[in-house]
Amino acid sequence: MELIVEGRGIFLGKHQGRLRVSREGKTVQEAPLIHLQQVIVVGNGVSVSSDVIRVCADEGIPIHFLEETGTPLASLYAAGLTGTVMTRRAQILAYTDRLGVQLARLIVCGKIANQRALLRYIAKYRKETAPELFEWLQAEAAILADHTAEAEAIDAPTIDAARERFMSVEGRAASRYWGAIARIIPAELAWPGRETRGAPDIFNMALNYGYGVLYSQVERVLVLAGLDPYAGFLHADRPGKFSMVCDLIELFRQPVVDRTIIGMVNRGIAFETEDDGRFNSATRKRIAEKILERMESTELYEGKRQPVRCILQSEARHIATFVRGDLAVWQPFVMGW
Repeated sequence: MELIVEGRGIFLGKHQGRLRVSREGKTVQEAPLIHLQQVIVVGNGVSVSSDVIRVCADEGIPIHFLEETGTPLASLYAAGLTGTVMTRRAQILAYTDRLGVQLARLIVCGKIANQRALLRYIAKYRKETAPELFEWLQAEAAILADHTAEAEAIDAPTIDAARERFMSVEGRAASRYWGAIARIIPAELAWPGRETRGAPDIFNMALNYGYGVLYSQVERVLVLAGLDPYAGFLHADRPGKFSMVCDLIELFRQPVVDRTIIGMVNRGIAFETEDDGRFNSATRKRIAEKILERMESTELYEGKRQPVRCILQSEARHIATFVRGDLAVWQPFVMGW
């Protein structure tokens, strides 16, 4: 289970074998440590005791801190988790040769494949009720295959020499994908198109918050796999930027967040905001819970159905073994449709 904590005046403490959430001395919620996988602290005004930090470190339970918009602020792990060396050395070296180019290519192709899969997933439920929309979505998904072929043809001695071409393909594929999504969400949302940080509309805000929740999950599995979350390939290095997190999250945006948020808006689930335009606490919690529920749902992976959470962990480990040379071939995860 995950413990989501938010609200001014909240205190997170430890009581025997549980984490206890309280306000003004009254217990609001408790979570047994034996079942706890992670703690997510949202917004300001939450106090966390040193006993909580200690027991979570001992038990391998990460504590993630998010802004109210979903933007990640920080994560706390046991210090020993970042003590791996061999995988990180191999990851850094991969940046300097064709292995880094290969990784970037696989990530771009995997993302486009998941965009295609989600469009087909959405289309199949409209085959009888909206046959024209069904055919159009199928055609749009097929066109995305051309972008995959373009990405597969890109080669260079290092990722620095290939990144602009990869990002060009990824950007054009994203434009077509989001154009298709605009056709299947409610018109009353008045969606202006995909916008990232600072977007004022409900759909983009929900996507961005969902990506923030997913971001912390991706960072966690990379650390557990011994990878450096800052040392990416497709995304360029910048001080303080978790480029490797940005790389791996690309494979899971559509299967986890887009599918969940599109389902929520199409079912008419309310997204309530405060006077400042931000989501209220109940809405943020609902989005986070839905994203984490999706992480527990299963997809076909390596011959059997597995929770998406386990698939994410496996993908991080596969990348680690791939950069070390212990895995000859890595095929990115693609969701079923």
